[in-house]
Amino acid sequence: MACPYNSYAEHLRKKYGHSVFRIGIDAGFSCPNRCKSPDGSGCSYCDSQGARAAYLRTSESMFNRSSGFESDIDSMSCACENTGVYSFNFDKEDIRAQVERGVEFVRRRYRTDCFSAYLQSFSNTFAPVEKLRELYDFVLSLRPWQELIISTRPDCIDGNKLDLIASYKERGTGVCIELGLQSGDDEILKRMNRGHDVKCLVKAARAVKARGIELCLHVLTGYPGEGKAQLDRTIEVVNTVHPDSLKIHNLNIVAGTALYDDFLKGEVTAPCMTRHIENVIYILRRIPSDVVIERLMCETPPHRLACPRLFADKNRFLRALEAEMHERNAVQGDFFKS
Repeated sequence: MACPYNSYAEHLRKKYGHSVFRIGIDAGFSCPNRCKSPDGSGCSYCDSQGARAAYLRTSESMFNRSSGFESDIDSMSCACENTGVYSFNFDKEDIRAQVERGVEFVRRRYRTDCFSAYLQSFSNTFAPVEKLRELYDFVLSLRPWQELIISTRPDCIDGNKLDLIASYKERGTGVCIELGLQSGDDEILKRMNRGHDVKCLVKAARAVKARGIELCLHVLTGYPGEGKAQLDRTIEVVNTVHPDSLKIHNLNIVAGTALYDDFLKGEVTAPCMTRHIENVIYILRRIPSDVVIERLMCETPPHRLACPRLFADKNRFLRALEAEMHERNAVQGDFFKS
């Protein structure tokens, strides 16, 4: 039975003729939002790992999928040390070792040799343009990559940085920027302590697309205070920008975050799988069918996850989602209005 949404894996196979896997890289960036927060915590849901790839968390290798929650696993560390002063430098040998470890892990698991470089942790444009050039050049020199994928914030890019990133297309490397929208509602963004508004995101997204760089947006559903009206605003922003791809995450409450403190007080909780499936279907049916869907749920390591504890793993979630969409005869874009 055909997938009811525009799947990323199928998109890559059509584009390159084979599967392509990302190698997550932590180059040592921080985030402007963390550096201006009094306690260095940044966004309310973000922990000190900043979405670091699981296979790079070697200090946590004793944990597995069945591990229980560890409330003291996070130290709320911040690369700017909460001083407000931030100077970016990267360690070439550490990055080289990360790439070798990541390639070995993915090659062993999927028996492939086709990879994209994914600058994943925190804000990977949070440095002067010449320092970024040095980093990106080094990463691209490590092996033949299909794509260079750069995750960052909408308030952390400018024309010079975008011109630099666009220039890598001339080398025959695919280039993509991932921007965190999270919500199309400014009040929700304030509660998240995002440090930017919707207008900032739309401006940045349009600048990315104007330079011919592929754009992926991140959306976070289920945040406290989000109802149908707020979700509709998020969908409206996605459709206004019309990104090349989209990642949808369910709210996870993680140790060492501001949101976790509210969870302990009994002030917040996270949506169950059934509710997230409803949110995902609602979004998918109202966005263009050509938007590639890269992700549909969050995969926080269980030892860091306070809530929800009973959420299914990725494979079971996707099977349940697709079964529900088939049951409703629902497909991506069938309620989209241009």
